[in-house]
Amino acid sequence: MDSSSSSSAAGLGSVDWQLQHFMEVESQKQRFQQLVHQMTKLRWVKCMDKPGPKLDSPAEACFVNCIGHFIDTSQFNLNQLEETQKSKPVFSESHSD
Repeated sequence: MDSSSSSSAAGLGSVDWQLQHFMEVESQKQRFQQLVHQMTKLRWVKCMDKPGPKLDSPAEACFVNCIGHFIDTSQFNLNQLEETQKSKPVFSESHSD
């Protein structure tokens, strides 16, 4: 194998790692979206025992409580993702052609 072939192979390894990283991030996003959807569905069932033209006081309090917990959890998860991203190397800007 000549030096240009080994250089190309090294470049492909970098692309493979970048693709794998991208797929992991997208997979995490998809799992998060599924979780949000599932939690929304569960909270709707829990808080809305009798649908009507207006929210009654217990249903409103239930939704406010759920939204507060959701925001707190989302912020915690975002902070954890940011910490994880800081500790991992980001896509390399430099590559050899």
